[in-house]
Amino acid sequence: MANPTRDTLNSIQGIKKNMMRLRQYVWPVREILSDLGKKESALIKTETVAYFRDVYDRIFEAMDLIENTRDMVSSLIDIYLSSMSNKTNEVMKVLTVVATIFIPLTFIVGLYGMNFKNMPELDSEWGYPGILAFMLAVAVGMLIYFRRKKWI
Repeated sequence: MANPTRDTLNSIQGIKKNMMRLRQYVWPVREILSDLGKKESALIKTETVAYFRDVYDRIFEAMDLIENTRDMVSSLIDIYLSSMSNKTNEVMKVLTVVATIFIPLTFIVGLYGMNFKNMPELDSEWGYPGILAFMLAVAVGMLIYFRRKKWI
């Protein structure tokens, strides 16, 4: 579950299918043995009925085991899907942080990319390095803020 893959899910689903198939095979036998253990027939000796009841008990235990295994496999599928969801959430968190950092930087670059003539910092010798330094400060400031909030 630490590194969920598609093969893991396929394996778990295969086990679940096998349990369902096994249940389909065992259930009718259980019903037949139940009837044989209760009814008296001229074809079945009285001593044999006890054996049918014993086999019925074993089939009942097998059905219980099948149901427990099926429930466990269903729980494994739920755990697998939760692991995949957590993995996806981690990726989304990183992408959100990256996007959040680049949104104000994109705004600043877009603002200075409009080529207006009356932007005083464009004529300044330190205008370009100043804007780059400001953008770097915004990005670093946001990273520090995210780390303090324990978002990354």
